[in-house]
Amino acid sequence: MDTLITIAGFVLFFGLLVFLHELGHFIMARLAKIEVEEFGFGFPPRLAKLFTWRGTEFTLNWIPFGAFVRPRGENDDEVEGGMASASPWARLGVLLGGPVMNLLTGVLLFSLVFVQIGAPDTSVVKIIEIAPDSPASQAGLMVDDVIVQVNEVKTDSMDALSGAIRSNLGEEITLRYKRGETVGEVRAVPRVNPPEGQGALGIVMGNPVLPISWLDSLPYALRTTGEQIRQLIALPGRLIAGQVAASEARVVGPVGIYSIYAQAREADQVTQAQPVAQQPRGVNTLALMATLSVALGFTNLLPIPALDGGRIIFVLPELLFRRRIPQRYENVVHMVGFLALLALMVIITAQDIFNPIVIP
Repeated sequence: MDTLITIAGFVLFFGLLVFLHELGHFIMARLAKIEVEEFGFGFPPRLAKLFTWRGTEFTLNWIPFGAFVRPRGENDDEVEGGMASASPWARLGVLLGGPVMNLLTGVLLFSLVFVQIGAPDTSVVKIIEIAPDSPASQAGLMVDDVIVQVNEVKTDSMDALSGAIRSNLGEEITLRYKRGETVGEVRAVPRVNPPEGQGALGIVMGNPVLPISWLDSLPYALRTTGEQIRQLIALPGRLIAGQVAASEARVVGPVGIYSIYAQAREADQVTQAQPVAQQPRGVNTLALMATLSVALGFTNLLPIPALDGGRIIFVLPELLFRRRIPQRYENVVHMVGFLALLALMVIITAQDIFNPIVIP
């Protein structure tokens, strides 16, 4: 029964992200006065027609996974009032509508996460874990101690503390710390060759979190969304440079996303059963939903045929040079791209089944 509940939750979870993507396309099409013939919940075959609104049929379909929008004349530039015959700016707006909706959804979801868990105070560095028999443990440091200074260097960020430690490997350093209202000093020698999985001092650093309002959370959410996009852009280069293992940057399909969702949901259930964890209910699933929404928006902007980004590439020459690529050529490219994506999806799904992804 729990598995069925998890599957149903995942269908709603992922389906909502796809629905919002299509809703972005629908809104922009209506604003551009492009007729939309159908807005489908789920994928065909059709189960039932729900209602008609301003010429658009809203339908319920048998495959309960996401949604789709069918603009009039999407691939035929001879259809008046259709998508393909609209101005290049109108087509660009419609194509951007879906990915932008996903990115905005990611920002809002990240805001909810920050409202629940608080925002990190990056100017304060505290110890959140100490390894046994490490220099920090032997010096008498404790979890939740705030490190304020190393020798004469103020540690007002994790980078500052890390840099101060790296600069003194194998040499005795003086660490000033705050423990509640008490200020103290200890001496320790950062290890040149620490055990695997440990740092030179044997500590895990972190920032305390402060409660914030929804309005105050927006800048944090925007920065988090921007950082995720930056990481996605930098990923190919980091893979080539060997900075990221291929197993950590693998592409996942619906099966892989379901696996990640199930693990996030399980983590939320553990949190619910153990209130001492001090983590709000459902925050792992909410953070995953925000991450996937941003990834979905970014991926659809890539210049890949059949995706929104691939279609945008065909609009750009018309905007820049006032010359349009014939529709028949564009249709062929997108058809080939669509078939290639289907083949890739089969490979990715097989990988997700035979080599399930495990998140930390």
